[in-house]
Amino acid sequence: MNILHVILSQGFAGSERSTAESCNAQCDRHQVLLAVRRGHRGRGQASIVDHLDPRVTVVELPDRLGTQRSLAGLIDRFRPDIVHTHLRRSTRLVARLKPSAATVATLHVSYNAVCFGAMDGLICNARWQVQDIPKDYAGQVFKANNSLQPHRRLSSEEIVAIREKLGGDQGLMHIGGVGRLTWKKGWDVLIRAFMAAELGPDVRLSLFGAGSSEAALRRLARNDARIRLGGYRQDIKDYYQAFDLFVCPSRFEPLPRVMLEAMDGGVPVIASDAGGCRELIEDYGGDLFPSEDVAALIELLQKRCAGALRRHSPDLSAHHMPVAAAAMEAFYQRLVDLRSSSSE
Repeated sequence: MNILHVILSQGFAGSERSTAESCNAQCDRHQVLLAVRRGHRGRGQASIVDHLDPRVTVVELPDRLGTQRSLAGLIDRFRPDIVHTHLRRSTRLVARLKPSAATVATLHVSYNAVCFGAMDGLICNARWQVQDIPKDYAGQVFKANNSLQPHRRLSSEEIVAIREKLGGDQGLMHIGGVGRLTWKKGWDVLIRAFMAAELGPDVRLSLFGAGSSEAALRRLARNDARIRLGGYRQDIKDYYQAFDLFVCPSRFEPLPRVMLEAMDGGVPVIASDAGGCRELIEDYGGDLFPSEDVAALIELLQKRCAGALRRHSPDLSAHHMPVAAAAMEAFYQRLVDLRSSSSE
């Protein structure tokens, strides 16, 4: 099968990681081409292309002028059996082109009829997304388990070394957060709660990521030496195993890959009840607080930091890449078959 993925975002966060892992899993058995924008590198020069199997072919499209025309030419040359789009802009462009290939979009965000209504199929990572699709949508809907590539287990020496980088090992408790530094992710809520909670001097908060809110978050945290913004790290999966507690305080969150990665790393999780956060906590355990409720988060932080925290390792095998990839490829084939039968 010839598979064309299209993602026109910048940087490397959950949507890009999901796309990269799909490409890497599929290139074992299929011809996989990934179309990205020329300005695919975000703050800190992070990019999806740095996380791809060499067998995945990458084509850069113009950032703005000529993007649709270049994408049309690429589709004509590659002749994909299926075009898989990620996020709204790429989906909107493919919908306008109306290729002869089957089309599918992953709802990394919420449903939008202009972008997603014309696609042959939609992949939903969260239950709320399935419920959000209107009844008049004519295509096929697939509820996927957001894919997860289990990370290797670090040695105790490696974990200690990371904890030392975070500020120290013995006697310290490390709270972690990972993701884009934007308003939607709610990092200001976490910082305010952390600063107001009675946690003592031996608790540290480390946030990793880059984004438009970074300067504002640094100003907010500047008077608390326990808080550290560590920037973007390609080795962030190592850090989950060094955290004692992980917090996802999002205001909006389709289904947070970082929560799956944290759980894979064995760290207990606190999350807001936004979007797919609730689904993962309900399915795999952890604590929920109402989104933007600083007082409720303070209460949970104080409760969890009052004593020793046990590692949390739920069964995430339904999300493991071979299982998730096989289910996605079966959905692809269904769409291809339906497109073929409709054209006969």
